[in-house]
Amino acid sequence: MSNQIAQQAAVPEPPPEDAPRRDVGREILHRLFNGTPMLSVLAVVASLVVGAILIGFTNPRVADAAGYFFARPGDTFAALWQAVSGAYISLFQGAIFNPNRMDSVQQVLAPLSTTLYYAAPLIIAGLGVAIAFKVGLFNIGGRGQMLVGAGVAGWVGFTVPLPPVIHVAVALIAGALAGALWGGIVGLLKARTGAHEVILTIMLNYVAYLGIQYALRNPDLLRNQDNNNPVSPPMMDTAILHSLPGFRVHAGILIAIAVVILYWWFIERSNLGYQFRAVGLNPDAARQAGMNVGLVTTLAMAFGGAFMGLAGGVQVTGQVTSGFTANIDAGIGFEAITVALLGRSSPWGTLVAGLLFGAMRAGGFNMQAAQQIPIDLVLVLQAFIVLFIAAPALVKTIFFYPKGARS
Repeated sequence: MSNQIAQQAAVPEPPPEDAPRRDVGREILHRLFNGTPMLSVLAVVASLVVGAILIGFTNPRVADAAGYFFARPGDTFAALWQAVSGAYISLFQGAIFNPNRMDSVQQVLAPLSTTLYYAAPLIIAGLGVAIAFKVGLFNIGGRGQMLVGAGVAGWVGFTVPLPPVIHVAVALIAGALAGALWGGIVGLLKARTGAHEVILTIMLNYVAYLGIQYALRNPDLLRNQDNNNPVSPPMMDTAILHSLPGFRVHAGILIAIAVVILYWWFIERSNLGYQFRAVGLNPDAARQAGMNVGLVTTLAMAFGGAFMGLAGGVQVTGQVTSGFTANIDAGIGFEAITVALLGRSSPWGTLVAGLLFGAMRAGGFNMQAAQQIPIDLVLVLQAFIVLFIAAPALVKTIFFYPKGARS
């Protein structure tokens, strides 16, 4: 009798006829909106909307049509549409594909190659910020780490004669090691003294920038002896990442993809990567579990500096034929923060974010030339992306985000 009762209890009762059926489509949408990638996408969309508003306010044709808005409101909306659509179409054509220039394969692929050219150092530098985020640190010293890496990689490139391929590899490795040393200083001071990494990295940015300026003015260090300006000697031909014939893209994008895969394996599959994530989630619990939090902190900043130094090396070896200046970082060190935030510090998210920002850089020049819209609009878009990512509640309100969805 007891066995029969147990078997009856184990059999689940059928659901009532009026119970709601499972909606697979709604569940997929719920999972999609519960994930953080959707917030990143909506942050980009919101920034594009803000950019469209700014274009409308600053466009002279829209302003002229707005002068007689109540008489002919259609003219204002038509001018606004032409200004916004023209700007974003030019941005797309300069970054991805221009259907008006299809005379040759080179013209068809030129915009995409320019995007990949700009994206390569952005992706690598973005990982330098992302790996610090994983440990709960803020690596705002990307500029200094890139400058140190670029200076060392450039010095190897124009002073140390080596065979092709090997010369580029040695220059890039030297730049990564220099950046690792510059970032490791911050990690060590953070671990030993508790000094805040944001203050340390900001100060070291100034030290690196002024140090590179001094070296570029000294003919015994980095300055070209045949030039009175603060510029380095030209790189040896064996130390240059040569572009594909007819395009701007070079092997730097392949290096960036390889670094993304390495970052993914390290964070997701290695024991040390597990410690990075554990310390980032709860350093006290990680310490109680026997992890060396100070060592992890030092290594995280060193690895972040290595990525930044490698990005600086790619900048030097990928675009310099007549020497480099103290502005070789091209703002990438700070732009990498936005890339890491948009990519949510994940390897593939950072890759996509780097490609997006590379497209903005490439398309921004075409937008400026075709529509006379300042390229500073791209910087405004990036700033609003950071704003919306930092304020997920605002994004949820704007797009009527489902209640209960996580940020």
